[in-house]
Amino acid sequence: MKKLSARRRHPLAALVVLLLALAATGGLYAAFAPAGEAQADNSAQSLAIEEGRQLYDVGCSSCHGSNGQGGSDGPSLVGVGAASVDFQVATGRMPLQQPGPQAPAKPAVYTQAEIDQLAAFIASLGPGPAVPDPDVYDPAQGDVARGGELFRSNCSQCHNFTGEGGALTHGKEAPNLYNVEPRHIYEAMLTGPQNMPSFPDTTLTEQDKRDIIAWLDEVNTSDSAQPGGFALGGYGPVGEGLFAWTIGIGALIAVAVWIGARSTKARKS
Repeated sequence: MKKLSARRRHPLAALVVLLLALAATGGLYAAFAPAGEAQADNSAQSLAIEEGRQLYDVGCSSCHGSNGQGGSDGPSLVGVGAASVDFQVATGRMPLQQPGPQAPAKPAVYTQAEIDQLAAFIASLGPGPAVPDPDVYDPAQGDVARGGELFRSNCSQCHNFTGEGGALTHGKEAPNLYNVEPRHIYEAMLTGPQNMPSFPDTTLTEQDKRDIIAWLDEVNTSDSAQPGGFALGGYGPVGEGLFAWTIGIGALIAVAVWIGARSTKARKS
């Protein structure tokens, strides 16, 4: 008993007990951990990457290179991430139909399952933005008023005040954002496709992006888009004021001239 008490008071006794406890915990975890599920997930991911590579070799490698390194006809895809692939391919911009100033949106060539496989393969080439979860771009969780302020400050210069788009230089354009899926709007802000600058979370937070999506969802609905009537291109108060001045004042002047002419003719008669 005295020897046991002496060992308990030894300075390393607590350390020995801690190490034994950790070893026991690790052994129990190794024995009962769902290793089968982890292996199944890894196997499914590997299969998706391999199927994505096959799709890539057929539809993308001629421009972007055999390993996504890029070439004379297409940029490198290393590090662009799954979100960029999902945006470009799901909106039909890729594969590119023909060379031009920019890739226009068109019906998608691949199914969503095939797009996911392509995204898995491109993501395996290097780290990049992942496809966002639905909660991240849910308009219902955004602040419409704040989103309008953010949109006018960061996006309206190209996309117009209500997202109707506009012309850029050298035959390029900022596309109309009407009826664009919230996921694709979020991915575009995250990855900066073509002429658009990227807005990572350090520039616009997840909540900022969600607020902007909520604003676009609000102005694009049929009930609230144009409560005043004719949209006038959605260019805002300057365009509306110019329209009122040129058309409204012009009409008043024409009416005044007509009244004056009628009065003069009546006096002569």
